[in-house]
Amino acid sequence: MTLTPEEVETIARSAHEGQTDKSGRPYAEHLAAVAEGVRARGGDEHQIAAAWLHDAIEDDALTGRWLQEADLSRRTKDIVLALTKRPGEPPEEYAARILATPGARLVKESDLAHNADPARLAILDEPTRLRLTEKYARMRALLGLER
Repeated sequence: MTLTPEEVETIARSAHEGQTDKSGRPYAEHLAAVAEGVRARGGDEHQIAAAWLHDAIEDDALTGRWLQEADLSRRTKDIVLALTKRPGEPPEEYAARILATPGARLVKESDLAHNADPARLAILDEPTRLRLTEKYARMRALLGLER
């Protein structure tokens, strides 16, 4: 039996416990916003599960082995792996992997939408805000997402 969406949410919240985003907010708020964004964009349960887990390996909240052994669909695992940035990986390669993985683009679109939320960015210092705004715009362009 595959983990339910509620179980995945509980695992993700627990794994990221004590972590904060760049503005100092609990990291689980970002995960919840991305999952809700995926739901609002018509994503399926596999994409919603991946939204909860999209940063877990990259942030060392969970291990690749955990993901490999987790009772999740292959689709969910593939999306999480596609969204996991690799050290030193050029943005073009990262975007290409996302585009090549069914369902991953929608999850990344939701992630970028929350990351680029003007209210979230406004809290940051100007150099960080400008750097991130440029970074997110570049990724949106590489993924062919309209602004």
